[in-house]
Amino acid sequence: MIQSPSKVNVTEYFQQKAERVDQWLDRLLPSESKSPSIIHQAMRYSVFAGGKRLRPILTIATGEVFGAGERELAPAACALEMIHTYSLIHDDLPAMDNDDLRRGMPTCHVKFGEAMAILAGDALMTQAFLTLADYEAQSPETKARVISEVAHASATTGALIGGQVLDIQFEGKQVTGAQLEEIHRAKTGALIRCAVRVGAIIGGASEYELNAITEYGEKAGLAFQVADDLLDETATSEELGKTAGKDAASQKATYTALYGIDGARQMANRLCREAIGAARRAHRDTSILDSIARFIIERKS
Repeated sequence: MIQSPSKVNVTEYFQQKAERVDQWLDRLLPSESKSPSIIHQAMRYSVFAGGKRLRPILTIATGEVFGAGERELAPAACALEMIHTYSLIHDDLPAMDNDDLRRGMPTCHVKFGEAMAILAGDALMTQAFLTLADYEAQSPETKARVISEVAHASATTGALIGGQVLDIQFEGKQVTGAQLEEIHRAKTGALIRCAVRVGAIIGGASEYELNAITEYGEKAGLAFQVADDLLDETATSEELGKTAGKDAASQKATYTALYGIDGARQMANRLCREAIGAARRAHRDTSILDSIARFIIERKS
């Protein structure tokens, strides 16, 4: 039987967990005073520029579903935020999306120059794996499995970098629904799927439970991208903290371009329902994951 879900205030939950994630990030990242200070300033500038901390919070929330504690979950959660931030720094570069606004602030290359932004992204990826290698796990097997999960999600096959490659290749071209899903299962979805899988693995989930949580992550990851595409069409730059309408101007492959605004909204709602249904198959109190799935499609930025 599925446990009756407890009432969750997702806004308060995000505020509390984001504060703790930021405290851990501050501890895990090199200080600005360490030489060479400019690279550490650039890394910290981008990491602490804001953001929802969705990926680390998903890791923590999923881990808590299976009884894991903060000390076990936070380093892996922070490693994912470092990788996510690295991807944003590189995504904003002139050679890629050429954006000058991120999280309501000048992008890293605008603030520090293109060369330092490239290096800051490189450094955050490396720091993520230093964090994963150095933290105290329950067992060497768990640590190795977590590192493998994060590496696979960050790589080229059905993963972050591969998705970025596909996004560039399909720019300005007509895409099918299957091609669009392939892009975003990788570019956006891989880290979100990884976030919940890592939380479940650290929490000691069974393979059956892990399969249910994996499907939740896959559906939630796609829902996040559909919602992002909708926001790019309907929100202002001030609301988004980044340049609104940039995807359409760049002729990016988006859900709104392929299905229209109404069709994309229907898809986001369907994916949210499917994500919640998948999580509940774990037969745990997944009410926080239900709330996060709804937040993903209802957010305003």
